[in-house]
Amino acid sequence: MLVRKTWGCVRTLALSRPFNLCSTAMAKSKYEYVRLFETDDTCLRNCYVVVRLDGRNFHKFSEKHSFAKPNDHRALGLMTRSARSVMEELEDVVIAYGQSDEFSFVFKRTSTWFKRRASKLMTHVASQFSSSYVFYWKEYFAEQPLLYPPGFDGRVVLYPSNRNLRDYLSWRQADCHVNNLYNTAFWTLIQKGGLTTVQAEERLKGTLAADKNEILFSEFDINYNNEPPLLRKGTTLIWEKRDEPVTKWVKLPNEEGEKEMTVTRSRKRVCPHHCDIIGDQFWEEHQDILESDDC
Repeated sequence: MLVRKTWGCVRTLALSRPFNLCSTAMAKSKYEYVRLFETDDTCLRNCYVVVRLDGRNFHKFSEKHSFAKPNDHRALGLMTRSARSVMEELEDVVIAYGQSDEFSFVFKRTSTWFKRRASKLMTHVASQFSSSYVFYWKEYFAEQPLLYPPGFDGRVVLYPSNRNLRDYLSWRQADCHVNNLYNTAFWTLIQKGGLTTVQAEERLKGTLAADKNEILFSEFDINYNNEPPLLRKGTTLIWEKRDEPVTKWVKLPNEEGEKEMTVTRSRKRVCPHHCDIIGDQFWEEHQDILESDDC
């Protein structure tokens, strides 16, 4: 029974069911047709889904935040920590590779996360990475405040075979080598050779890898092959089982009380590697990363 007061009069209305403004009759509306404009962006099945993030205008960002040149180990560490956060959130990411201001995340080919919608995968990776970058900033840049939020753009690419995926990751690692060799030579000419940026660019114009190696070695006694693998090879993140000591209390047999004991348990963790991923050795040692091309 519902009592309604209208203009001084009282009306009593009989209701056959409870009065509910959220009834199923109101679940849909005439505006729902706009969903038809959404594009179907479901990724093809049996393909590796790669989401690659790149820092947006990071040249300016690095200058504003006083990044060391040619490489800032704090910045590289923060990138790796943010990437690890993505993998821990999305366990279907079987491998990730990063260098400089970019990181690629590979979802296993049988993944059904977010119904394989490209937009969902890309935005989730980008948002998790970006928020982690800001969240962990102080752990790596304790004395440098974050002046403004960083930006990252992303793209989604599908690779149908193991060879295609390996070639993609090889391409990114080769790019790491080319860029780092150039930057090492460029900033060495400036910091140790006294050249201006314009003069350093002119000196390196048209040079090959062998020429840059010769400049570093003959003029500055720097053997590029002795540079840290992190800088020359980038960072590869994979899931690995690691034994960890765990302390727990165990009841003693036929006695009262408990005893503290340390046991070893195996847990999966995201682990970094700074090694060659172009050759076969890495893939032979970690055969669980790739899925069969026969699936």
